[in-house]
Amino acid sequence: MTTSAEPAAGDVPARLYLAIGRLSRALRRSGAPGLGHGSISALSTLVNCGELRLGDLATKEGVAAPTMSRIVAGLVDAGHVAREPDPADRRAWLVRATESGERIVSGVRSSRVHELGRRLDRLSPADRDRLVAAIPVLETLLTD
Repeated sequence: MTTSAEPAAGDVPARLYLAIGRLSRALRRSGAPGLGHGSISALSTLVNCGELRLGDLATKEGVAAPTMSRIVAGLVDAGHVAREPDPADRRAWLVRATESGERIVSGVRSSRVHELGRRLDRLSPADRDRLVAAIPVLETLLTD
């Protein structure tokens, strides 16, 4: 039996995965009511990347084209996304975020950052300093 306060090496990936996943879900709950995670994610991608073909958006989001088509249809109906035929290939669609969609993404981001700030404020100064020091390490994990 291990008496150390440090987790065993095999436990670190699992604990980190669970902690990041749970924190992400908690922050998503502070977002735009009525829009699901898939819709917010697709809308955020359009705001960040600009106009995309529907198939390219599906690829970026890691979902099947029919799934993305349903998501985009809902966003078009809500006025958050505009869709038009691709002039280079009339069989394909181009989609882009509207001003309404951009406002939604900005509001969601603001709400989530505010909620994260609220949670960070509850940390002790020492824990906050350790977390801040870990940010570059976490950012390194994002690169392939």
